[in-house]
Amino acid sequence: MRLFLIRHGQTTANVLGSLDTKHPGPGLTRLGEQQAGVIPKALENEQIDAIFASTLLRTQLTAEPLALARGLTVQVLGGLHEIEAGELEGRSDHASVRTYMQTAFAWGAGEVDLRMPGSGTGHDFFARFDADIAATIAAAANSTGAERSAAVFSHGAAIRVWAAARATNVPPEFAGLNNLDNTGVVELTGTPTDGWTLVSWAGMPVGGQQLADTTAEDPLGDPLSDPLSDTLGDPT
Repeated sequence: MRLFLIRHGQTTANVLGSLDTKHPGPGLTRLGEQQAGVIPKALENEQIDAIFASTLLRTQLTAEPLALARGLTVQVLGGLHEIEAGELEGRSDHASVRTYMQTAFAWGAGEVDLRMPGSGTGHDFFARFDADIAATIAAAANSTGAERSAAVFSHGAAIRVWAAARATNVPPEFAGLNNLDNTGVVELTGTPTDGWTLVSWAGMPVGGQQLADTTAEDPLGDPLSDPLSDTLGDPT
């Protein structure tokens, strides 16, 4: 199975650097719409058998151009949404963002008992995300068992933490040290049973540098100098 994990297009929260994980969440900025619009061209040579999005509006809007181009329906799954910020929701200060990212990346390194302030643990996150990845495989598979590909539109922290924990060919720190801008694509191959291999990590927007917003305060996509320490650089 090939998975293309695609981060949603830019939102106002990404511009402001705030933790915005509530449902249904914001739509896309004008730049975010442009980013979504070039995804069909960027993936035109890739086989896509099914398209999935989270329950947050921004992923569904980002998925629409690709679905239209391929004649597919965007299937919304309940476990692909962003890691809930809990008590940190709506905050953009350094301390809050650092706590959020430290907790999330600790999950990716195996410390799944840690709890996000006012929210769930790593166990909760991986249970829902793993279940929906299994659902994408079931929906994309055919009767012959031939390899299939799915485009999964999700979120910055969720994609980075899940990929870090599940890819067997990179250390957990890899995701924290590499950016994932809006509409950046992480490609993996494998299955839940056999394990996942990271094939590529394209952190820039699929349209290239011209669709990157270097002025946006986007901590969920930025690399962290030392994601599991107490001495993080300012993520905003």
